[in-house]
Amino acid sequence: MESIWIEYAWALLILIGLEGLLSADNALVLAVIAKHLPEDQKKKAINYGIIMAFFFRFAALFAISFIANVWQVQAIGAAYLLYLGLKHVIQAKFGKENENIREEVEEESAGKGFWPTVGKIGLADLAFAIDSILAAVAIALGLPDSPLDDFGGMDGGKFIVVVLGGIAGLILIKYAATWFVQLLDQRPALETTAYAIVAWVGVKLAVITLAHDDIGVLDHDFPHSTIWTLIFYGVLVGIALIGWFAPANNSLENEEL
Repeated sequence: MESIWIEYAWALLILIGLEGLLSADNALVLAVIAKHLPEDQKKKAINYGIIMAFFFRFAALFAISFIANVWQVQAIGAAYLLYLGLKHVIQAKFGKENENIREEVEEESAGKGFWPTVGKIGLADLAFAIDSILAAVAIALGLPDSPLDDFGGMDGGKFIVVVLGGIAGLILIKYAATWFVQLLDQRPALETTAYAIVAWVGVKLAVITLAHDDIGVLDHDFPHSTIWTLIFYGVLVGIALIGWFAPANNSLENEEL
């Protein structure tokens, strides 16, 4: 029984770390949305927007608890996570789309009043929540069943992991995003690494989908097997280490100059 909770704790730590890296990029977008407001309104708008998103997230979590084990939902989630992760990795390799997106967001937000800006921040964070909730669900569904009662259509322990991951995302955007932004300045490859992990989590959800009883391409127990667990976490740690030790592009450009 203790080994189950250790695996749950390990999965939650990975999820919080991933949320932290993604929250840095999310926080930058929220800051851009509120950039046009007077100084005394910026923090207030972001705080109100996060509070609004807090309720949105719990509504989404409640809904997904009933449909998380539907294979069609798993398949769509897997495809979305793969698309999201690979899109950012490819953009980081061949262009600077993220900068262009932030410029477009800033232009759209300019001139809008306080409450429209709050609404835009809330909706933006809801979009971020979809990414984080799907990643949390993918990680949670791969865990062994807990002794807790089911919530909706999910095992109670898995649902708690998803909920704690969603709460962690909001807390990190609110309080720890500045530190993660500084970390990304020192190790810029970590942003691409975070999205590579998102794509890998998409692969995990795809494996869970293929092992669903209604699909049966993979054995039902394969997503919970020791071999797949070792492969998944081994590759995940490998991606994280590559991102951590990757050289900063800025330093390379300075050397060329």
